[in-house]
Amino acid sequence: MMERPRILIACIGNIFLGDDGFGCAVARELQRRVLPENARVVDYGIRSLDLVYGLLDGGDATIFVDAVPRGAAPGTVYVIEPDAGDLENGEAALDGHTMNPLHVLRTARAMGAELKNLTLVGCEPETLGGDEGSMELSEPVRAAVATAAGLVESLVEKISARSEERATVTK
Repeated sequence: MMERPRILIACIGNIFLGDDGFGCAVARELQRRVLPENARVVDYGIRSLDLVYGLLDGGDATIFVDAVPRGAAPGTVYVIEPDAGDLENGEAALDGHTMNPLHVLRTARAMGAELKNLTLVGCEPETLGGDEGSMELSEPVRAAVATAAGLVESLVEKISARSEERATVTK
């Protein structure tokens, strides 16, 4: 029997900064759903070093879930495949009080992680909490949580199916 690919679903964000808590909300939604045993959901929050160690664990694919400002309407959900070239240059420093995914990936790579099959499920934020901060998601981002969770489930299925196809071809 073929071993299914190990998939890390790394949900990140700061729950005190409004829509930046999107990834954390998606983690809570995914934990209510039934995912295959080969998929592991972790709410990393802003714990960048924990995420580095999660990446060093050597999974076969990683799906990041985060707020991603790209200029579209708030609540727009994106599926992005990061360019590995972005990891080649730049700083690999970590900050214990923020989460910069690019710095995390560079640090993990510098420590020997094989970064393969990276995907980002992102959501356009409306607000990042303002000067006072906020523990609430805006209405359009809250509405996007279930959509994003469904996309993550679909990606897990596709990753698993691709792995099964490759195993069949190599027999």
